[in-house]
Amino acid sequence: MPVGVLDVGCFSAHLVVVERDLMRPLVSHKVRLRLDRELDESGAITRAGVDSLCAAVLAARKKAGEVRFLPFATSSVRDSSNADEVMRKVARRTGVELKVLSGKEEARLSYTAARHWFGWSAGPMIVLDVGGGTVELATGSGAEPERAISLPLGARTLTRTGLTVEAMRSEVRDRLSTAFPWDEQARAVGCSKVFEQLARLAGARSDVYAPRQLRLKDLEKWIPRLAKLSVRERAALPGISRHRAQQSLAGAVVAEALMKVSGHDVVDISPWSTKEGLLLDLVERARGGRSSAA
Repeated sequence: MPVGVLDVGCFSAHLVVVERDLMRPLVSHKVRLRLDRELDESGAITRAGVDSLCAAVLAARKKAGEVRFLPFATSSVRDSSNADEVMRKVARRTGVELKVLSGKEEARLSYTAARHWFGWSAGPMIVLDVGGGTVELATGSGAEPERAISLPLGARTLTRTGLTVEAMRSEVRDRLSTAFPWDEQARAVGCSKVFEQLARLAGARSDVYAPRQLRLKDLEKWIPRLAKLSVRERAALPGISRHRAQQSLAGAVVAEALMKVSGHDVVDISPWSTKEGLLLDLVERARGGRSSAA
């Protein structure tokens, strides 16, 4: 029986439908959004933003056909000042009720995804997920993380502060140093577009099935270069997408801080994150296994 999720983020609404094998989805349909441009001074999503969100959800509903899917919104909607109102409007106009996952649940799902991607032989892992609004962290050695937290240190969040690189570094390191039980012996895994794009920038292959890593020494070389470039110039670099170019510098600073505070010079890249973790939960539920997805 097919299962699906609709991942509503800042830059896109991505519908994925699978039966068993996540590597071979039955449906993968993405509609571009720019909710980062549709926030007013109070942090509320504007009418135009709600309209584009509703259009994306309707397009996903049409593409899914008879297949039921779980629609969830990430921090771009969850942390907006009018989140409840936005979700009511989306439900009324589309018939789809968006779910909002907590940051801690997103961290758990990223851990689930990374564990399945690398397998049990990976041993103890610490999963680092740098999003636009928040950073999710999870660590453990089994099927479920032993600790999972979320912090408001995402690339988009820090970009909006207008802080210098050094001020961002100081802010992030201060928050991270005591926030988590760091384990230098655990395998560090980067689970987000931020880590994927930084690895590509530093020379990693674009093939998601090829082993990819981000090395601290390469990241340290790129941060001053990014700081000197305009947004347009960053968008021309390998791995830096046009719509993420503005926040790419902040994302690199957060990634650097995570690697230094956690004591890891190398981070392995997982192309699977929250969305895939939720799909894995749903597949397990369809098979009659335990699932904590809501």
